[in-house]
Amino acid sequence: MVLIGLIGEGIQRSHAPLLHQAEADRQGVRLHYTTIDSAERRLAAGDLPDLLHWARTLGYRGLNVTHPFKQDVVPHLDELSDDARVLGAVNTVVFDADASRGYNTDAPGFARSFAQDFSGAPRERVVQLGAGGAGCAVAHALLTLGVGTLTLVDLDLAKATRLAEALAAEFGAHRVAAGQPGELTAALAAADGVVNTTPVGMAHHPGSPVPEADLRKDLWVADIVYRPFDTALLRAARAVGASTLHGGGMNAYQAAVAFELFTGQAADAEAMRAHSAELLSSGR
Repeated sequence: MVLIGLIGEGIQRSHAPLLHQAEADRQGVRLHYTTIDSAERRLAAGDLPDLLHWARTLGYRGLNVTHPFKQDVVPHLDELSDDARVLGAVNTVVFDADASRGYNTDAPGFARSFAQDFSGAPRERVVQLGAGGAGCAVAHALLTLGVGTLTLVDLDLAKATRLAEALAAEFGAHRVAAGQPGELTAALAAADGVVNTTPVGMAHHPGSPVPEADLRKDLWVADIVYRPFDTALLRAARAVGASTLHGGGMNAYQAAVAFELFTGQAADAEAMRAHSAELLSSGR
């Protein structure tokens, strides 16, 4: 039996358990996936060391980590993958007899989704909203995918600046910058596309992070939120004729990479994406 779980806020309707369970059934793997909702259990970042300790003690093979703990969990792990170290964010923790190891599967998940569904999208100038745990991974993926200039906008300017500096060290200072929240309209006016990596748009964070007046037909819009499948931002973008990319693909592809880390078995990523699409279309 492979015992794994998910720690995060407001995760009771997450698709992660269903995606992992279905793939395990296809692979003939005995797997059980649990959820640990920090909102329901009144857990905070300070509880992470105890959560990791007890998960390992109770025989968990690993944990998925989501908002708001992807960066907070990093100092409590024994080892980090190269990607996780560069990004400073972890969404998958694997336990073995000797160590707890942190990985980031968000970056390859977003990159695969974008490359598959948005391969022809212009990307000379892109604005990214959010510089948190998921934002770190998506920003790295965007620059790897060839974005010429990436502007990071976060309500916490210091956080956006730290991420920009870290990425500049790898990709060059001319390719990434932090933008003032008050300058979002001007940044979008000069951009080819915008990506939302904030939780705004989720069921417990309703709304859109982009004013409707800033959207236009030739500005493509990507949102990594997948529940709900059709966010307020995506609806507003389609209303002006813009191309859109939802978060379902990233969610399925990152889960496929995590499944392989947990089980050692190659995942059928396209089957997991098809299952994700079925769940989303059914409103589950």
